[in-house]
Amino acid sequence: MTDQYAVIGNPIAQSKSPIIHGMFAQTSGQDMHYTRIEAPIGGFAAAVDAFRSAGGRGINVTAPFKLDAFAYASAHSPAAQLAGAVNALKFEGDIVKADNFDGLGLVRDVAGNLDFTIKGSRILLLGAGGAVRGALLPLREQGPAQLVIANRDLAKAQGLVQQHTGQVGCDMQSCSYSDLEGQQFDLVFNATSASLYAELPPVPVGVFAANALAYDLTYGKGLARQPQEGRQALAIGQIVGQGIGREYADRHW
Repeated sequence: MTDQYAVIGNPIAQSKSPIIHGMFAQTSGQDMHYTRIEAPIGGFAAAVDAFRSAGGRGINVTAPFKLDAFAYASAHSPAAQLAGAVNALKFEGDIVKADNFDGLGLVRDVAGNLDFTIKGSRILLLGAGGAVRGALLPLREQGPAQLVIANRDLAKAQGLVQQHTGQVGCDMQSCSYSDLEGQQFDLVFNATSASLYAELPPVPVGVFAANALAYDLTYGKGLARQPQEGRQALAIGQIVGQGIGREYADRHW
């Protein structure tokens, strides 16, 4: 019988997951069908219920449903529990197992594939959603000198920092985008949804240190609408990855 899997998000047409997992299935000899599900905002649970009823065995979760997936699951891996967000669900009868390997894939892509030394670096994370939640602990474990979370809703960024208070690791701070003026970083992660809409996050040009690495956690329509300031910032950094190496790295169900 053909195994049924999917990726769920909103929007979801940009997802390369059917291609990626189709290649995994070919390599492993698995009989599998993998599709995209665009659930309406507020309709995550109903969409997943319908997929399970139709025989779905597991589902990958992308923005904006990683917190919904955490709430939906009945059993959480340590990584999912620490992140409070989920990017993969496995269905075993009435049990829904949850995991989060966003951070694992991200660190392996940056440190391994891109040969970037995270230890001792100054890191800026733009956004405070599910992807950032999953990335924080694996990034901290690499020993950066500083990790700053910037977000439009400052309270969300502050909440994530407070959750990590007392843990061994780097200097960790939160701020609004306007507070970034005058600061510089070696590694800049865009974890906002800006790329999905061909936009740029509102950061000052000067946040990119010399030879900085800029990494977009979301692949989307590309940066078609680039104001002059945005072009300058992107010229200083190096846009790499477009999220493909991170999103479903190393594991599939």
